Amino acid sequence: MQAEPIKEPVTDPRDVRVPARAPRWTVPLVKTLLALTDVALALLSFVFAFYLRHHEAIVHRTSRGNLAWSREFAPYALLLPLVIPIRLLLLRYYDLYRVRGELSFVEDAARVFKAMAIGSLLIVAAAFMYRGGVEYRTFSYSRAIFFLDFLLALVSIGAVRVLLRTGQILVRRRGINLIPTLIVGRGPEAAICIQEMRARPELGYRVIGIVENGSIDTAAPSSFEGVPVIADLKSLPGAIRESGANEVIISDPNVPGEALFDVMIQTGRRRGVEFRIAPTLLNCLPSKTEIDQVGSLPMVTLFRSPLSSAARVTKRGSDLIIASLAIAIFSPLWLLVALLVKLDSRGPVFYRQERVGMDGRVFLFYKFRTMRAGTDDAEHREFQRSYIRGQAESNLGDEERPAYKLRADARVTRWGRVLRKTSLDELPQLFNVLRGDMSIVGPRPPIPYEVESYELWHRKRLDMKPGVTGLWQVSGRNRLSFDEMVRMDLYYIENWSLLLDLKIILRTLPVMWRGEDAY
Repeated sequence: MQAEPIKEPVTDPRDVRVPARAPRWTVPLVKTLLALTDVALALLSFVFAFYLRHHEAIVHRTSRGNLAWSREFAPYALLLPLVIPIRLLLLRYYDLYRVRGELSFVEDAARVFKAMAIGSLLIVAAAFMYRGGVEYRTFSYSRAIFFLDFLLALVSIGAVRVLLRTGQILVRRRGINLIPTLIVGRGPEAAICIQEMRARPELGYRVIGIVENGSIDTAAPSSFEGVPVIADLKSLPGAIRESGANEVIISDPNVPGEALFDVMIQTGRRRGVEFRIAPTLLNCLPSKTEIDQVGSLPMVTLFRSPLSSAARVTKRGSDLIIASLAIAIFSPLWLLVALLVKLDSRGPVFYRQERVGMDGRVFLFYKFRTMRAGTDDAEHREFQRSYIRGQAESNLGDEERPAYKLRADARVTRWGRVLRKTSLDELPQLFNVLRGDMSIVGPRPPIPYEVESYELWHRKRLDMKPGVTGLWQVSGRNRLSFDEMVRMDLYYIENWSLLLDLKIILRTLPVMWRGEDAY
């Protein structure tokens, strides 16, 4: 009788090791070149701001033939030793020399604006206290120069960051310079991480191995989502060294804190390995919390209402302003879209449908018609039921790029597909915002027959007005399962702020332009 070979439950960590992302000197060189570029831009912005204001020469030639600052610019030249360090320190403070990990154009733009604005305020304060030293104590600096310097520095330094990030994205999409990453756990959170990192290589991560939380089950599959299992939690330090991983993501919320701490100590800081925790959004404490004390016991109190009265007024005010501006800006486009809809198929220009809003109230929802009039919605009803229940057949894509949307919907017209791809069919919802039924940012409004299939915790997403755009649209859209979408909605509701709304709006524009995951 021949003995059957024992199946190896794990892959050797050395087998998943990938070539070096880049020579070690690459990142320091890029940061150095970026800093030198910022020095040059800070200097040129200040000098050019003076020229735009006074149209005077910056330098002149002395009687000995040497170049020197002109008499008009000399008081400003004495500020340069303050201007350049202030600009660099603020850029460093806002982490704008980071070239590793995930990047975001919106985040970078916000950080550049903060760095330039605060830097300009410090430069103005320093100028009016320093007054150019003893020689120019009575000199009065032009405020217009500081304002022009702010604008020039903001545009030029911001443009450099855009070019840098664009270069990073192009390189990463070719599979170059991705961070070798290990994921601890093989639950739904781990699956979400793997799918997201595969679908979006521009995030900068390559998942090379799975680490079991606890002992390895020999009966379990030797891979998860196509990624090999290489170790358990106890042997993680050795797996990090042998696989060459630079990052570890803890996706299992049941990882013992003591075990994780031991792993981090054994790994050591010198290896430069970063540990991140990716818990489910429902396990995250919202930012709107209060810490109280009951006797000697500290207590964390969660806000009962998603938005306070003041926050509701603020959000409503911003909705009215943004919706009014958007209607005015896009008004020339409305006539063109209406004409295309009318010429494409018979029926009204606008499509009206009942949707469920905040607290379960039903309202009339408007959009440009993208489907043939009088078609049956039975197929969509059945698909939505399976989608909400999390059934496997609702994924019409594949494992690497899921698609939870009817791609080949026969009801959609030729121009309707174009309008959906560009999200232009959503423009009439701005009137819903003005009427108070919707908000600019929020959860998407469900159809009544969808709500009938909701579980109890799903209904929590109805605690806020539905939005024209939302966190779901800019974070995966139709690639996310229904439960993942609801978790994002709940995270948004519990962590709402005007800044979060602004980030989502700014991220919506490139998503619309690229037509990502829109069908």
